[in-house]
This record gives sequence, structure tokens and C-alpha cells, in this order.
Amino acid sequence: MQELFLKNFTDFIFLEDEPRRSDVIFVPGNGWPQMAQRAAVLWKEGMAPWILPSGKYSIINGAFDGVKQQQDRYPGPYATEWEFLRDVLRKEQVPEEAVLREDNASYTYENAIYSRQVTDRMGISVRRGIICCQSHHARRCRMYYQLLYPEAELLMAPVDTEVSREDWYRSERGIQLVLGEMERCGGQFYQILREISNLPS
Repeated sequence: MQELFLKNFTDFIFLEDEPRRSDVIFVPGNGWPQMAQRAAVLWKEGMAPWILPSGKYSIINGAFDGVKQQQDRYPGPYATEWEFLRDVLRKEQVPEEAVLREDNASYTYENAIYSRQVTDRMGISVRRGIICCQSHHARRCRMYYQLLYPEAELLMAPVDTEVSREDWYRSERGIQLVLGEMERCGGQFYQILREISNLPS
């Protein structure tokens, strides 16, 4: 029974798809370089003409929280997550003209909201998109971006940072991260679902 519960949690949170030719690659804001590095690889493989990093900084911290890994390669300073992610892409040889700009979002839902504003403003019709995020954020990222791109097929191209689907339940940190994502998928969507359903406050 324990194994079944673990499988259900794991399959719900950790999503991954085979990348296919898309209209844009999304990179939700963060301080880890691996997601932008993955996006750069996909761009070089011709998976999409555009990369759209998104993020100002965490609404909780009120400032860019710093680079989480490979600080020697990305010393900064960076004022926003977008500025950091753009630097990662630049060092991965992605040209400036392929990188779109969204540097106002301060949490994941805003990443999706403001990214939609950017693609609409640019006249980019997103029929298929790729999302490069941390692996334990994959479910929540897909849910948010799917709300803003209901007509699009969204493919997940996650990267393991602190935990993976194979080991998350073997550490206190992993349990906190994954079960915290389970809670957020319900708690953060509570108000969204109320708004969608036009329920009174």
C-alpha cells in the first residue's frame, strides 16, 4: 500500500514529455541555471524559434534570491530572475534575438499570465509549447500555463535540481518539496477555481 501511495504522488508531481517541435520554450523564473541550459539545448536542436524566460523575483523575498548552483560561472549581480536566465542563455550561445523578455512576474501563476501577454503582444500563436522547469514543479507549472494557454499542447522538459522522482521520499527535504507541491496544487488553485466557477466571495 505504501508503494502505491508513493507512486500516485510521484506520477502526479513529476511530469515529463518527449520534446517536439514547438512555437516557444518557456522557462519559469528561478535561480537555478539548469532549466535555461536545458532550454538552450532544445533551442539548438531546433525545437522552437523562441525562448521566453519569465521572472522578476520572489514576492516573498522582495529581491532576486541569488544563483543556486554554478555561482562561479554566473557571478552576477542580477536584479531579476529574467536577467539571470538571459545570462545563462547567452553563455549557452543562444542569440539575444531569440530570447523574449518578461521580468515582472513574482510567482508561478504570474509567470504564466505575463508570458501570455508577451506572446500575444509579439503575435506568437502558441499551438505547442515546451516548459523547462524544476522536476518537482512540473505539475503546477503545467496547470498554470495550461490555464493561460488552453488551446496549446504543453510539453514538460523538466530538470532535477534538489530531488528526482526516484529519490524524493528518501530525504526530509524531498518530502517537504514534493508534498508541499501537492498542497500548493490544491491550495493555490482554490481561488482560481472559485473565479472560474464565478462563485461569490
